[in-house]
Amino acid sequence: MNPAAMTAAHKTLPLGSKVKVTNLKNNRSIIVTINDRGPFIKGRMIDLSKGAARELDFVHSGVARVQIEAPDGSGTKSCA
Repeated sequence: MNPAAMTAAHKTLPLGSKVKVTNLKNNRSIIVTINDRGPFIKGRMIDLSKGAARELDFVHSGVARVQIEAPDGSGTKSCA
């Protein structure tokens, strides 16, 4: 895994799929590619690479409430 890449881990989404992730605190959004499984911490839905977290401006806090959706806006889900 390249920590600078726009990638993420998700438990069930197909590997290679793309999702739009929005930081609910500042409304920044990026498109990431699911390339791994996880996270395995209760209550977390997605684990972003360091580069993706940096783009969404929460790399220093480590966690953020985000919205996950298909790039076309369908299938919206908010989570921590």
